[in-house]
Amino acid sequence: MSSIKFEHIRKVYDNNVEVVKDFSLDIADKEFVILVGPSGCGKSTTLRMIAGLEDITDGKLYIGDRLVNDVAPKDRDIAMVFQNYALYPHMSVFKNMAFGLEIRKTPKDEIKKRVEWAAQVLDIAHLLDRKPKALSGGQRQRVALGRAMVRNPSVFLLDEPLSNLDAKLIVQMRTELIKLHKQLQTTFVYVTHDQVEAMTMGSRIVVMKDGDIMQVDDAKALYNSPKNLFVAGFIGAPQMNFINAKLSKKSGKWYAAFDKYEIELNNDRTSKVEDSYDGKEVVLGIRPENIILHKDKSESNSPNLMQAIIDVIEVIGSESYLYMNLNDFQITIKINTSNDYKIDDKVFIDFDLNSIHIFDKDTEKNILFE
Repeated sequence: MSSIKFEHIRKVYDNNVEVVKDFSLDIADKEFVILVGPSGCGKSTTLRMIAGLEDITDGKLYIGDRLVNDVAPKDRDIAMVFQNYALYPHMSVFKNMAFGLEIRKTPKDEIKKRVEWAAQVLDIAHLLDRKPKALSGGQRQRVALGRAMVRNPSVFLLDEPLSNLDAKLIVQMRTELIKLHKQLQTTFVYVTHDQVEAMTMGSRIVVMKDGDIMQVDDAKALYNSPKNLFVAGFIGAPQMNFINAKLSKKSGKWYAAFDKYEIELNNDRTSKVEDSYDGKEVVLGIRPENIILHKDKSESNSPNLMQAIIDVIEVIGSESYLYMNLNDFQITIKINTSNDYKIDDKVFIDFDLNSIHIFDKDTEKNILFE
């Protein structure tokens, strides 16, 4: 059993800085969980507490059925892969991968068998005699993974392992890590600040901010049903559009007013909005791909059409991002590049009301998913 259980874990440093706050989470055996968030949110500290490299201030941490708060790192049956690879420069690839087993007095024939197996899985068998300085960044990362694999740990901990690689290698290594997890059938806990990595790799994603868990969900739920303003803005590229507005209810229908516009929000989801929000300030959220674009007002009979002017166009392969001003609000729209729009074009936009989000301005909670 390589499940991990956090019970109200806190980490406070000597200067009374609380970096992890009341962290409770169950990670199932063989699960691939991602901890994601901006720098300083406590994700790496959380990983290091699992490894035993950071003391726990309060709370209980279990690996399997064993309480490990006071268990030494070497006795936790975990392996950690660091951002900077941490390879010994004077040792060959074989020696780097074998070193941990040698320290544990593993028989030489068993060491050879495990190293050759890991090298074969990671496609670095032809590099076993080389020194780290003769390897590319991607090859060094594979060696670091191999060194962890040969120990056959119950839990793999990975701390931003791809951040030093170039863009092409990152995509390749993401795929390799997903395949590796399936092959090894062990628990992976992976830390990253990159939401693309998080969304494409983990079975569950833990979004963190300032030491707190903001939401735990799979990628699809995080994207479509963010529970708060932070998750909505952090997950997704380009970022969700946010507009400050005031809600009002008229004849049983909800409306949102901002600047010179008042748009009707009548759909199945907005029927859940409580009457107490009548007259209250909120934040509307709409993703760039959920904004409908028209060249001419006559192309739509929607009562919610709004006029805007295109300021900037970014072409990203088959997609283009259009940045425009809706009076005082900056709006980003994602469209197919084949569409013929130009800078300074006057256009009309409409929101897909089935994809709109409404956030309480004070609590920042998504009032459509409470």
